[in-house]
Amino acid sequence: MKYLLLYALTIGAFVFLENQFLPDPTPDTNWAEYNGDGTRSHYSPLTQIAPQNVHQLQVAWTYSSGGADTVLNRTQMQCNPIVIDGTLYGVSANTQAFALDAATGQERWKTSISDNGGTTSRGVTYWTDGTPNADNRIFFGAGKWLYALDARTGKPIESFGEQGRIDLKKGLERPGADNYVLSNTPNTIFKNLIIVGVRVAESETALLGDIRAYDTRTGKLVWTFHTIPQAGEFGYETWSPRPARQHIGGANAWAGMAIDRQRGIVYIPTGSAAYDFYGGNRKGNNLFANCLLALDASTGKRLWHYQLVHHDVWDRDPPAPPNLLTIVQNGKRIDAVAQITKQGYVFVFDRVTGKLLFPTNEQPVSQQAIAGEQLSPTQPIPVKPYFSRQSFTEKDFNSFVANRDSLIAVLRKGRTGKAYIPLTQDMTVFFPGTDGGGQWGGAATDPEGTLYVPSKEIPVYTSLVKREQNTSGSALTGAKLYGLRCAACHGADRRGNHDGSYPSLIGIDKRLSDGQINQLLLKGRGMMPSFVHLPEAERKAIIDFLDQKAVQSTVATTQQTDVPYQHTGYNRWYDANGYPVSTPPWGTLTAIDLNTGDRRWQVPLGEYPELTKRGVPLTGTDNYGGPLVTASKLLFIAASRDEQFRVFDVKTGKQLWQAKLPAAGYASPSTYSIKGKQFVVIACGGGKLNTKSGDKYVAFSLP
Repeated sequence: MKYLLLYALTIGAFVFLENQFLPDPTPDTNWAEYNGDGTRSHYSPLTQIAPQNVHQLQVAWTYSSGGADTVLNRTQMQCNPIVIDGTLYGVSANTQAFALDAATGQERWKTSISDNGGTTSRGVTYWTDGTPNADNRIFFGAGKWLYALDARTGKPIESFGEQGRIDLKKGLERPGADNYVLSNTPNTIFKNLIIVGVRVAESETALLGDIRAYDTRTGKLVWTFHTIPQAGEFGYETWSPRPARQHIGGANAWAGMAIDRQRGIVYIPTGSAAYDFYGGNRKGNNLFANCLLALDASTGKRLWHYQLVHHDVWDRDPPAPPNLLTIVQNGKRIDAVAQITKQGYVFVFDRVTGKLLFPTNEQPVSQQAIAGEQLSPTQPIPVKPYFSRQSFTEKDFNSFVANRDSLIAVLRKGRTGKAYIPLTQDMTVFFPGTDGGGQWGGAATDPEGTLYVPSKEIPVYTSLVKREQNTSGSALTGAKLYGLRCAACHGADRRGNHDGSYPSLIGIDKRLSDGQINQLLLKGRGMMPSFVHLPEAERKAIIDFLDQKAVQSTVATTQQTDVPYQHTGYNRWYDANGYPVSTPPWGTLTAIDLNTGDRRWQVPLGEYPELTKRGVPLTGTDNYGGPLVTASKLLFIAASRDEQFRVFDVKTGKQLWQAKLPAAGYASPSTYSIKGKQFVVIACGGGKLNTKSGDKYVAFSLP
């Protein structure tokens, strides 16, 4: 017996010593970049959470980031947090960067930046020089500033730019432009460069939308790509009158980008030229607006481009970063880049040459435009792949819609039924709506070549109305200034839109003081940008109008416009009972085999529980945020307005699990492992679609 005991102790000691020197068999797995990696795959090789145990998921930790607006419910968190070597980096409801212990949710640091411009941030970017005494940095866009923070402490790195930050407005100025600029989508690292896109205004006063690369150590500008070309550059002739850079802005890279680091190519979708809904003052196809650009990441040199919409007057710019993946066609493996669109199309290209990998036709489109407009005669429309219905007619009203006869009568007076109908004074219906179809959350891909994309299928209507022309220095009342600055979103009647994305401003003086309204104008919040560029007298005149004061301010305007029209708002079409008027599904999740371009499956995403109880099949809901796919064949997604977090089987689309969140998760989840334990985390910020705002990050794991 004593020999057996001695043998057991010897073996135990050997195993103990062996474990001290062997590497950890399950090393930590990071979520190192926005959407997981430079290819923006939203994919992880982790397999611990699997179909057979996903029902056991439970909350591992919760972090209250702070700053939620629980009065007006206007704050949001769209952040896809990153995880580096056990530390999670994210952004709070009031736009402060923070670092947590990723295993416990315990805070390590948080910034206290006051000049953040009302940014709704989608996350941060990490860079390291990789040396033994590594210089590890977090790049964080807040307001017009790009900050470089010490990843260990959160303190600004004083040697970067101007005391730790770069003013992104510098270099984007043009005559008559405003000051609104921010970088709320995480930027892209290539070696010692950070490649930066920005969000600018969508009005005719927008700044230029150039793409720029800065040195990660010093903040020095290294290269610039002019998205609106200057004289002598390719694309200059696609604008009239010229030089376009003097009087047109936008064409900016707001949605994010993907990077092929092996080849040194960065893929960048660009926005519409401003103003979004009228282009009579910018005749031509308007390169490089509405493009997918392939640039040399070291120099910014254009390698190839493809324009997804010519002369856009529908706000149909690509909404999300492209996905880099490998597909198989005719037995040949092809490195590809796939770009989803608001229209519900997927454009797929050879990553190196820019050759389209599925048939795409330049189709003739209607030319019945408003006076002064000059449209492109054709638009590129792929035969496949696509993930959304493409038209809305009276037969597409849902079976339980309220006031059907009245709605049909309204629709018969409008313009609907196909893509690219020009806007006029008549109601024009967009289907999918102006913000998708595909939205900023983007799509996921897996190594088999499947693309997984959430989508919205809710009609939106708008029209153009005459704008009162003014010259610089002319006097306007607060009511007219409201019409110029605010009515496109909140409506000429101040009632906002039905789903609360643009809230009613009637009675706002009962909810907020003049000082609080002024702070909102200065800082912005949620979808509302900062109006810090407006002179104080203009802001006061608008506030007086909102307060409905008997004597309203009159002020001399500082800007003039050559755009004769403005649109009447982004009006999502809901019935009197609060439901979209279209036939469900209103939100979908689709799997597309990009090897063939064919759908594998499509299921509703989200529900209205009261309709389900009435026996209505799952309808899906409006949604914002992207998916996460793992090697265990699971897809995680929140995004829907019903405040649920769901898991689907990627092979069939069957839902396997769901959990209620503290607020809607209008964000993309991240996954990572620490000491062999897998976590999935989601930002629960709410604040859109008439849902409450929140400030919590919730991490899930197995028991």
